[in-house]
Amino acid sequence: MSEVSAGRGALPGTRVPGNAPSTKIARQARIRALVTLRAVRSQAELAGLLSAEGIQVTQGTLSRDLLDLGATRVRAADGTHVYALRSEDEESPRAAGLESGAEVLDARLTRLCAELLVAAESSANLVVLHTPPGAANFLAQSIDHSLLPDILGTIAGDDTVVVITRRPDGGADVAARFLEWADGV
Repeated sequence: MSEVSAGRGALPGTRVPGNAPSTKIARQARIRALVTLRAVRSQAELAGLLSAEGIQVTQGTLSRDLLDLGATRVRAADGTHVYALRSEDEESPRAAGLESGAEVLDARLTRLCAELLVAAESSANLVVLHTPPGAANFLAQSIDHSLLPDILGTIAGDDTVVVITRRPDGGADVAARFLEWADGV
């Protein structure tokens, strides 16, 4: 799981301080989410966003984190400069001129469901997704990075992903949504 949300009705990408480890990996995952989901114009702004979530970071550490993540500053549609992340296999949401990184994450997840999802079943707050052998971890990682508000996280095996939903009875709705994406709806 990429993050812990603040609970029922919380906005995607918000965290409860103390519910995530304070490691470099966790901090960088949070930076990646913030830069992907909003227009972050400066390191000071990013430090403030992290601080509001209980993550204290020095300017030097933040600079190294941005460098490690491959962050660059790009011109946004309104002419201001914002941080953007570019992965090796896809263009940065900001560089592509999209309104938000969430659009790219949703489009990627939809495409992966169409390509990889074999079946989806639910029980209470659990959804079991079946994929071809070796594809489950790839799909689970995409689900975790998508920051869907109904999903708490995933557990992946070789050809099976278990999705845990936030609502005790949320499995059926989430399974139906995955099946719709797989069918291209």
